[in-house]
Amino acid sequence: MVNKQDVLRALSRVQDPDLQRDIVSLGFVKQVTIEGGTVSVVIELTTPACPVKEMLRRQCVEAIEALPGVSAVNVQMTAAVRAGATAGQPSRVLPGVKQVVAVASGKGGVGKSTVAVNLAVALAQSGAAVGLLDADIYGPSVARLLGGSGEPRTTPDRRLLPFEAHGLKFVSMGMLVTKDAPVIWRGPMASSLVAQFLTQVAWGELDYLVIDLPPGTGDVQLTLTQTANISGAVIVTTPQEIAAEVSRKGLRMFGEVHVPVLGVVENMAYFTCGKCGEKHDVFRPAGGRRPHQEWDVPLLGEIPLEPELSALCDQGTPLVTSRNDGASARAFAALAERVAAALSILEHEAARTGFPAAIEAAGEQLLITWDDGHQGAHDFRRLRYHCSCAGCVDEHTGERKLTLEEVDSAVRPTAIEQVGRYALQIHWSDGHSTGIYTFALLRRLCECADCARRAASAAHSRA
Repeated sequence: MVNKQDVLRALSRVQDPDLQRDIVSLGFVKQVTIEGGTVSVVIELTTPACPVKEMLRRQCVEAIEALPGVSAVNVQMTAAVRAGATAGQPSRVLPGVKQVVAVASGKGGVGKSTVAVNLAVALAQSGAAVGLLDADIYGPSVARLLGGSGEPRTTPDRRLLPFEAHGLKFVSMGMLVTKDAPVIWRGPMASSLVAQFLTQVAWGELDYLVIDLPPGTGDVQLTLTQTANISGAVIVTTPQEIAAEVSRKGLRMFGEVHVPVLGVVENMAYFTCGKCGEKHDVFRPAGGRRPHQEWDVPLLGEIPLEPELSALCDQGTPLVTSRNDGASARAFAALAERVAAALSILEHEAARTGFPAAIEAAGEQLLITWDDGHQGAHDFRRLRYHCSCAGCVDEHTGERKLTLEEVDSAVRPTAIEQVGRYALQIHWSDGHSTGIYTFALLRRLCECADCARRAASAAHSRA
């Protein structure tokens, strides 16, 4: 007769490939019911947009079916988005919002708003509660892209009620000004309006709030990043050298305000010939390196040029809500899954590793006191060696491009900055400063006495 412990032991062999732990230790198994030979379990994932949901379901069924005495298996997959936090503290500006995603670009004309709209709708289609804030107040287009219209309404306490369309809530400057009226406010006035959007909109309870930022790195962007609890940013660009160079400024801005960049979306990446079926690059120079390779951030998606995408935008219909099953629709659906997975990974790593409470350089070591009381220690030279940026690690083979002996023995940090809730950026005396050291990596590399003893014991056991 199978029992609950047998089922949990079987499920502990099912690994989440993104979080790299088994679903039992992650707390995903919420309920186990056994009636005769029928086993029913409830699995709660960290996002309804989980890209490996069906794979995990299948593995759970197979693991339980392999137990003696089991005649039937029912696996119910649910999801609950975890609330984000900056340095472990919940947001006071958007208390009902769990995760905030900024969609940004360095320049206009790259399709940023189209990406933001389809990303938000795709997240909503997965079952998440989603809001979309059009903060591009000089060129608002979200209302048009969603087909929204009407006069804004307010609550009794004078908070703005968001509009609703295609399964999500949204607020856009395009619905607060007349159609042909130019927006000529100066930076401080624009920033004030954006702050009002954040604090005076009755968003309610949301799993994700997607913010469509205006292009560039000015007052509005800084106001949002400094006011909102932004969980992560998505950079939209085209495969052009000029677009990539301008977008790099946005990447640097998020680094300076400690917002993790989830990755890059290449819009208008290619088109497929309707006659011959061959894929053609439109903007990318032959042999040129792609933006995400230069920036050492993931590529979240490639959105192709398709005539139907432009036509649907003009009609106010997001592509992902149509019956289109072409390359663009698939790319947007995959983008939503990758963004949701990246946010889950950030939250998981933050919860597992904790946050640095104090950092200091002493002698030849970087000493980190973690908020769980752990006293970490890192040799400068070995820490510099373990930089994982594209300049230090071959992106194709994963091999390091320099040896420990090649690292300057006198190298030491000249500046250390915290990047969001997940990493440190270290500027080294040898001029290197592009590497991001995640909290999880720092905990793994710790050379304190306790960690050294555990590493030696583990090595001895493997031998």
